[in-house]
Amino acid sequence: MRRSLPILVRAPVKASASEESMERQPPALAAPAIEPAHVALQVPPRLVFLFSGHMVDAPDRAEPRFPAEKEGIAARAIAAALDELGAGPGDLALAQAANGGDLLFLEACKARGLRLVLMLPFAEAEFIARSVCLHADGARWRARYLALRATLDDAPRILSATTCDEEETSRYERCNLWLLQTALTWGAHRLRFICLWNGAEGTGPGGTDHMVRAVRRHTDRITWLDTRTLW
Repeated sequence: MRRSLPILVRAPVKASASEESMERQPPALAAPAIEPAHVALQVPPRLVFLFSGHMVDAPDRAEPRFPAEKEGIAARAIAAALDELGAGPGDLALAQAANGGDLLFLEACKARGLRLVLMLPFAEAEFIARSVCLHADGARWRARYLALRATLDDAPRILSATTCDEEETSRYERCNLWLLQTALTWGAHRLRFICLWNGAEGTGPGGTDHMVRAVRRHTDRITWLDTRTLW
């Protein structure tokens, strides 16, 4: 099920459990000064699509969040969200490129003619090991990452060590803010944020919940693909 904000209503309605969960999220901390990535464009993008979402679950995950067998449902939901928002040539897509939601989003954007810019919290080889091929099905996700990368006009951007300390907490959270600051380069009015999220706090730093809170400080143009009701 897709949840988009803002939602125009003509009569008072009771908020859904998912929307109440989003409303309960505490505001993100003020963003530290992070220099946006430079993206050379001849003309400003019509729209800037930013994405954050869950990776595919490890086989031994105690509480399922994004089971591997739900990949097709997630892919169709992301594609439908992009179509609903009118994504196409002349638009820009920004994301990391982890297995699961990120790569599904990027593949869907590529199929619709968007320009893609990947922004990674670690050097590429380390990122692939940590976030692309860390599970049993990692070889397939790695092949998809490399196939997508081969089509890019821009090499993946890497978060500079000078913009963060050596703690992973800082890297993941700052990469979220780096993505957001870059997306805002062309103005908040162009930003469209899509998240594949279960509405809960993440199990580690810099997850989708952190990105949602950061984005909400700048726009309410959020399309929430709620995994609790999506499958």
